[in-house]
Amino acid sequence: MNIEEFRDYCLSKKYVTECFPFDQTTLVFKVADKMFALSGLEQHPSKVNLKCDPEKSIELREQYSTIIEGFHMSKKHWNTVTIEGDLKTDFIKELIDHSYNLVVKGMTKKQQKELGFIE
Repeated sequence: MNIEEFRDYCLSKKYVTECFPFDQTTLVFKVADKMFALSGLEQHPSKVNLKCDPEKSIELREQYSTIIEGFHMSKKHWNTVTIEGDLKTDFIKELIDHSYNLVVKGMTKKQQKELGFIE
């Protein structure tokens, strides 16, 4: 997966916005103003930071050399994933979905309802 495919997939999800809150090279994706993915656009190969369940984070890091502790992020809740390389696109999409869903799950029930995630 290249960075454009990553960007397109993130933006295809409900209520996602993109911004550059830190600098002009760190692209951040948010769902309802909560960050779920970011990438340094000058990194080659492309790497992204994705939120992850702490137990799953450990498993992924042990299983894949291209998934490491989140760079400049909480090492417990974030992974840095090399998206240009050995990982299959569908698997990267699953990791993006997991990150997105964790953020949505962390919202209040009222927010989830207002945004149409629950009825």
